[in-house]
Amino acid sequence: MTGSEQTRVDMHVKILSDEVVARAKRRGIDVLVYAPHFTRLPEIKRTAARYSDEELLVVPAREIFTGDWNNRRHLLAIGLSEPVADFITFEAAMAECERQAAAVAVPHPSFMNVSLTWAEIRAHADRIDCVETYNAKLLPHQRRRGQRIAADLDLPGFGSSYAHLPSTVGEAWTLFETDIDSEAALVEALETAAPRRVQHRAGIGHRARGLVEFSHLLYENSWKKVDRLLLSGDEPTHPRNLVYEGRFDDVSVY
Repeated sequence: MTGSEQTRVDMHVKILSDEVVARAKRRGIDVLVYAPHFTRLPEIKRTAARYSDEELLVVPAREIFTGDWNNRRHLLAIGLSEPVADFITFEAAMAECERQAAAVAVPHPSFMNVSLTWAEIRAHADRIDCVETYNAKLLPHQRRRGQRIAADLDLPGFGSSYAHLPSTVGEAWTLFETDIDSEAALVEALETAAPRRVQHRAGIGHRARGLVEFSHLLYENSWKKVDRLLLSGDEPTHPRNLVYEGRFDDVSVY
């Protein structure tokens, strides 16, 4: 960790390995927020702890998929203490975040059919802690839309690499004007709208890595993946998985 009054946080990565950690450190990142798809919270926490050290803090988080596959709304929840299933109603997911006092961030706002729309963010602005204003995976006009939403609603922004590939880690980050040395400290910074700046790398390499990441969306939205996730019913974060003991049966959309 920095031990200073500034902390560079890559606010959303999907992968974690020795290679990812080494790249984050080379790029001056102090904190990684690790939120892999369709992985239960206890496993995320164990993996985050295993890769954290004095130089780099890995904070566990969940990108919760609310709604059905065709109209899903993603929420990035940081500070959860109990598991939350995917493919539950938006209201149920928000209620869980509030009950567990987790910070709520909006990733890739108004992007395709996987994000909260401008109108939805406005309707729930008092329950949202920040909106993504720079995502290294997105195209420039998509990033500008997030920036306009945050400005219009006077919500704090955040930046992330949204890395699904190791080479993208540390391409964008949020520079907090405070020392963040724990998950609780990050939650507090988000919930209190701590001063920050959204920053990113530049140049041809940055643009190329972003385009490679964007192309990865083809796999992320493939029918093969949908079929595996939704039809089996025993996937780790499926709301009717036995591990949840029926907690989400009433709010499941599948």
